Amino acid sequence: MQNVKLILTDIEGTTSSISFVKDVLFPYAANHLPAFVKENINDEKVQTALQQTAELAAEDGDNLSAKISADNTDALIAKLLQWISEDRKATPLKALQGLIWKTGYENGDYQAHMYPDATEYLKKWHDSGLPLYVYSSGSVKAQELFFGYSQDGNLLPLFKGHFDTLMGGKRETQSYLNILAELQKAHAGLNAADVLFLSDIKEELDAAREAGMQTVWLLREDDIPANAEHNAVKSFAEI
Repeated sequence: MQNVKLILTDIEGTTSSISFVKDVLFPYAANHLPAFVKENINDEKVQTALQQTAELAAEDGDNLSAKISADNTDALIAKLLQWISEDRKATPLKALQGLIWKTGYENGDYQAHMYPDATEYLKKWHDSGLPLYVYSSGSVKAQELFFGYSQDGNLLPLFKGHFDTLMGGKRETQSYLNILAELQKAHAGLNAADVLFLSDIKEELDAAREAGMQTVWLLREDDIPANAEHNAVKSFAEI
C-alpha cells in the first residue's frame, strides 16, 4: 500500500462481527417489522419503502399493488420478511430495518459490536487526519446508528461520510466508480489509487480493485490463503 489518502471501509466482518448483525440485528428487525409497518403506515418513509418493495416484487414476478391497503400491506410485509430470511440486499428493506433498529438502539436493547483493533485504528487514522468513509449494504441511517451506538461509544464523528446500495451493489465495479465520483467532490485531486478499501469479501475487493482502488482483505476467522489475491490481514493492526 502506498500513498493512501483516504480509507473506505466495510462494516460486517470488517470493523464488526458478522454474528452481531446476523444474530441480533436481523432477528430484531424481523420480529418488529410487522407491527412497526402497521403502526407507522402513514409515515412518508414507510410509504416510500412499501412502494419500492412492490416495485421490486413486480420485477421478481410478484403482482403486488403499490396502492397501500390492509390486505396489500400484509402481502408487502410478508415479502419483506422473505427478503430478510434470504438476506436480500434490497434498498427498501434496508431503509425499514434502519428505522426499526433506531428504536432498538435508543431503547438500549443492544449496542453495536466493534473489534477492539478496529476502534483503536479508526481513532488513530482519524487523529492523523486521514479521511474515513463507510460503504455497507446497510442503509446510511443504519450505519450511522451502528457507529453512534457502539459498545465503544459514539464513533460516528470519526467518519466523514457513508455510502450504501444507492451507489450500487457491493460486488459491482461501477459502484466504486460512483463512490469515487462522490469522494472527488469533497476531496479535490483525489485519484482512485489514493483510496484504500477494507472488506472481508473477496468479490467486493475485486470490484474495488477494478475501479483502481487499493484493497485489504480482512480474514478475521479464516486462514489467509497462500496465494491471496489481495493484501490479507487478520486485524487492523496489520494494515
